[in-house]
Amino acid sequence: MKSLLHLKFIALYIIFGFLCLFTTATLTTQLVTNRLEEDTSRTLYREATLIASDYLPSYFTDDSSIYAVQAQLAAMRLYLESSLWFVDSTGTMITSSNIENTSAPEAIEEFDPAEIGGNQYISGTYHGYFDEEVITVMAPVTQGFSTKGYLLIHSPVSSIEERCRPIMVPIYISLGVIYILSFIFLLGFHFLVYRPLRRIVEAAQQYALGNLDYEIPVTSHDEMGYLSASLNYMSAQLSDMDDYQKKIVANVSHDFRSPLTSMKGYVEAMADGTIPPELYGKYLNIILFETERLTDLTGDLLTLNEFDTKELMLDKEKFDIQEVIKNTAASFEGVCTPKHISIELLLLPGTVLVYADRRKIQQVLYNLIDNAVKFSENESTVTIEITGRNDKVYVSIKDHGIGIPRREQNKIWERFYKSDLSRGKDKKGTGLGLSIVREIIQAHDEHINVISTEGVGTEFIFSLSRAE
Repeated sequence: MKSLLHLKFIALYIIFGFLCLFTTATLTTQLVTNRLEEDTSRTLYREATLIASDYLPSYFTDDSSIYAVQAQLAAMRLYLESSLWFVDSTGTMITSSNIENTSAPEAIEEFDPAEIGGNQYISGTYHGYFDEEVITVMAPVTQGFSTKGYLLIHSPVSSIEERCRPIMVPIYISLGVIYILSFIFLLGFHFLVYRPLRRIVEAAQQYALGNLDYEIPVTSHDEMGYLSASLNYMSAQLSDMDDYQKKIVANVSHDFRSPLTSMKGYVEAMADGTIPPELYGKYLNIILFETERLTDLTGDLLTLNEFDTKELMLDKEKFDIQEVIKNTAASFEGVCTPKHISIELLLLPGTVLVYADRRKIQQVLYNLIDNAVKFSENESTVTIEITGRNDKVYVSIKDHGIGIPRREQNKIWERFYKSDLSRGKDKKGTGLGLSIVREIIQAHDEHINVISTEGVGTEFIFSLSRAE
């Protein structure tokens, strides 16, 4: 797989550097130049105003000679590095002091003192008298209450650009340092985002190919680490589910194959005369017994499928749980009599109303009582007790049978699971009864627990909600 995402970020990094350099070279340079022009114009205007008000008016009163004015302008030219023109009110040149490679005209053509307007300066070649752009400021020279002349200061824009260059050097250096430091973010993206993401993509491809044993190394505790751990957990769950499905298929196949093989063998023996007619009744009863096993297994599988497909709809109603217990226990009289097993009912006085699915709870009671009778010793007692606490009713079914080993008590809820101790007694069971019981109780948002001691007996306790 091509590293397209990685290449995209590298391309974005290069484009980011180019845009930063371009922006700095154009926008930043222009902004700095504009700011320097404004600062320079303010300085020139301030100096022009100072000279025009303090030194030049004396020229018109004959208190100062033209030579003194020239000396003053020459000194300011060296200080300001600019050309200074002193003109009368019509624009005729009185005297000037110019920087190198410039000269002053005898008179300024189309001289207009108001051309600067409300601004402090104008920029350009000033009526074409300069070969390069200059900043021009103008200050009036007044004598009494009348304007006698004007002082114009022309500062080359090139000098401002020269001042801008040393200012831009630290900016370019800072920009280069920032660009280099930003490479750390690219490295951080590579190690913290890109590489974990590559491992996650690789894991997704492995899972798609059926390799659920592939595990993503978790090296961080951020979102990427959480996603990797979640995918590892998902793959483990899928692997367990796959193993569970294989186990289900194997168990179902075994439980169907055994009675079918038995039935086929007896039918073939009867058909070819191996079994004489006088024994048909015996073997037909065996075939009927195996048929009932298949019927029970099919019914249990359909019941569990209702839970798995979330199609189970509980028809909840108010009913007397003690009445249901009595009727269910009475149905076991034919089973208990041959084994001399008695069912003891410890009920509460009056009626105990609960809110649940009557048929499903009757199925729970039937499965639990059936197990209790099946695994009880002869001449023993199965005790069914009702207790109440707050808004809950607790039903306990206790036998004095073979019990369940501690190591197997967490496995009894698994489908098709049969305890090693039960295999000698449970000839007809499908291994789905307790799975159905737990699914029904959990569908009611209730709980069921088991207490068992090997060789002593087993007690199942489940809860139901009282009817309001």
